[in-house]
Amino acid sequence: MNSLPQLHSHPRPPRLHLQQGSTPAVVRFQDGERVSGELQVVSLTGGLLSLANPLRQGSQVKLIFITAAGSVLGGAQMLSPVTSTLQPFRFLALAQRDRRTLESVIPVSVYQDITEPDWMKKLRAASDSRYEPRPRRFKLAAAGVAALIALGLVGGVYFRHFQLLKWFER
Repeated sequence: MNSLPQLHSHPRPPRLHLQQGSTPAVVRFQDGERVSGELQVVSLTGGLLSLANPLRQGSQVKLIFITAAGSVLGGAQMLSPVTSTLQPFRFLALAQRDRRTLESVIPVSVYQDITEPDWMKKLRAASDSRYEPRPRRFKLAAAGVAALIALGLVGGVYFRHFQLLKWFER
């Protein structure tokens, strides 16, 4: 039996299944209320949370969790719970830096079952810092000013010394 082609089918984003107890997460509502949970599965488009009680479907929240590559903060929408403790979510807003953090821990190549090599993670992390503003060079400027002052003092002592020698020669 042949299967029918699906129109507009997009490949499912790769998912990372996390070890139980390894990734705590905090859900923050717009009114400031917070709920703790545990991240079970994550992808670039959403994931699955383990919660004590399911949250209202459609709730728009901020979700924060920590991965091996750093913290991730994103806007999310809670979807319909699949059990009394497991509830999926989808990301509504994810900053580029947070997306790159996720990409570094989720295998995003066409070979979804092969994890990204360590050198690629380091390269991705190094390229993230390329877009951050460079720190000001106050230390270098302070060292230059100190060197000029020291040079001026040494020069002053040197010329003063020769002035004194000329005075003694008279």
